[in-house]
Amino acid sequence: MKVALAQLDIAWEDKQENQKRCCVLLEEAKKQCADFILFPEMTLTGFSMNTSTYAENLQDSPSITFFQQKAIQYQMAIGFGLMIKNGEKAENHCMIVDETGKIITDYTKIHPFSYGTESKFYSGGEHVTSCTIKGIPVSPLICYDLRFPEIFQACSVHSHVITIIANWPTPRRCHWISLLKARAIENQCYILGVNRCGNGDGLEYSGDSMIIDPYGKIVAMAKEASQTVIVGEIDDSIVTKYRQEFPLKQDRKPSLYRQFY
Repeated sequence: MKVALAQLDIAWEDKQENQKRCCVLLEEAKKQCADFILFPEMTLTGFSMNTSTYAENLQDSPSITFFQQKAIQYQMAIGFGLMIKNGEKAENHCMIVDETGKIITDYTKIHPFSYGTESKFYSGGEHVTSCTIKGIPVSPLICYDLRFPEIFQACSVHSHVITIIANWPTPRRCHWISLLKARAIENQCYILGVNRCGNGDGLEYSGDSMIIDPYGKIVAMAKEASQTVIVGEIDDSIVTKYRQEFPLKQDRKPSLYRQFY
């Protein structure tokens, strides 16, 4: 499967402009024959706490409709982020639609970023999810989730690819790079980390979007902190072969670990 990471320079809280920018990256991914393209967290708004204005209803979301239409137009699966209304708060979602526009997974960010103000405006999810793209099992996670290895272990029981969509600021870029590699190595799976670039709400974002294989090797990485598409191949057989040769998960003791909490 050929995957594309759309390192988007998100225009702050400007959905129409960001749709235009997404279309440019979709065109590039199509030229490179991508089967699946992944956009950053809160794709059309940036990491906004303005949920009263920009959160959408799940049942009639214009953002979902936009990406569904583009998936059909470009005949590729699309992963994207958006905020969805949920009572007095909102939820931070990552959805994946297939080439027919069907929603094949909908993940709610489990760990709102309490170090900032996200937890004041967003409720955390309670479940990991998965889907299958071109026969390969995939699980989506979001940004701050990267710091919590337990949910990666849960996802990688079944999934061979874990995606992380993010708005990860430049001052903590060394954490982003190191943790993405660690999660690939720990879980013996592909990690697709797509981050935004540019500036938004006073923060700078360095991009550093990358595809990492189960051995921790970087398959492809954005070389500059600018809007771009990077493409790489996912070979599902590598995951299966490596896990058979080095059966790491067989030595884990999750029932014992729970006693330590």
